[in-house]
Amino acid sequence: MTPLAPEQRDAVIEVADVSKWFGAVVALSEVSCRIGPGITALLGPNGAGKSTLLRVLCGLTAPSRGEVRILGRVPRRDVGLARHMGLVPQQEALFDRLTARQFVALAAKLHRVHQPEAAVDSVLGQVALDPRDPRPLRTYSKGMRQRVKVAQALVHEPEVLILDEPLEGLDPRQRLGMINLLRQVAAEGRTVVVASHVLEEVERFGSRVLVIAQGRLAAEGDFRAIRELMDDRPHRLRIRTDRPRPVAAGLISSGAATGAWVQGDDVVVVDTVDVALFRHRLAPVAREQGARLVEVVALDDDLESVFRYLVGRR
Repeated sequence: MTPLAPEQRDAVIEVADVSKWFGAVVALSEVSCRIGPGITALLGPNGAGKSTLLRVLCGLTAPSRGEVRILGRVPRRDVGLARHMGLVPQQEALFDRLTARQFVALAAKLHRVHQPEAAVDSVLGQVALDPRDPRPLRTYSKGMRQRVKVAQALVHEPEVLILDEPLEGLDPRQRLGMINLLRQVAAEGRTVVVASHVLEEVERFGSRVLVIAQGRLAAEGDFRAIRELMDDRPHRLRIRTDRPRPVAAGLISSGAATGAWVQGDDVVVVDTVDVALFRHRLAPVAREQGARLVEVVALDDDLESVFRYLVGRR
């Protein structure tokens, strides 16, 4: 694991050897991490265990083993801790008959916010929604409903903000606005935990990253370190060419491929551990062999394969 940055040593969130299972299904397995102020992203494919970990952090479900502490308190046992936390769940369970203002005002009342009306107007403005909009939530688009969820999580100015796929359903302009808002919250010294399965989203947050795969913590570090881990792995590509055997031999002899298999009359599948070198040498090899390149396709460039590789490294 990457050593903790200085700001992580005085952790706001402490997860110690947490496992969670539902019958025979293991959702989390021996997860340990410490999270301090700023933005931390949980990155992993759908079904990796991100949402389960967030539910454990919020006290919505108890770990089967291990312990979670937030601000030194146990969320499952300390109801008062909820006033210091804001949650944006992935589910869209809203009170559809209410307006956005009424819904966020209800959250403000539950959290005993001082001057709730001003707080509601302010936070709706922060997520680019009109507090005077008279329409009920059932008429809102997915992106608008998502922003309402963020507003209710922020209205009481929590010290810890936990968001599950907060950019889902937002258009590019709204995504940029949401990213900037969460950066601002983090810059105030608060702790923001964002779950996402989209690598590019995590990169835009510029955050510390915890990679969750198959219920396990596969890697952690800043985004650049995680990107290096993801790039420094074997890759498999399919090349369509009119001379597959000479191209395969040329790539291996040049050091651009560690293995090659000819399939049919016009396909060669190659393995490489250096994609940059492969890209640099493919065209010269084809010219040397008098071959015509028709197509080059990465066979394992999806996030699922990346996470499987990271899990296998441990």
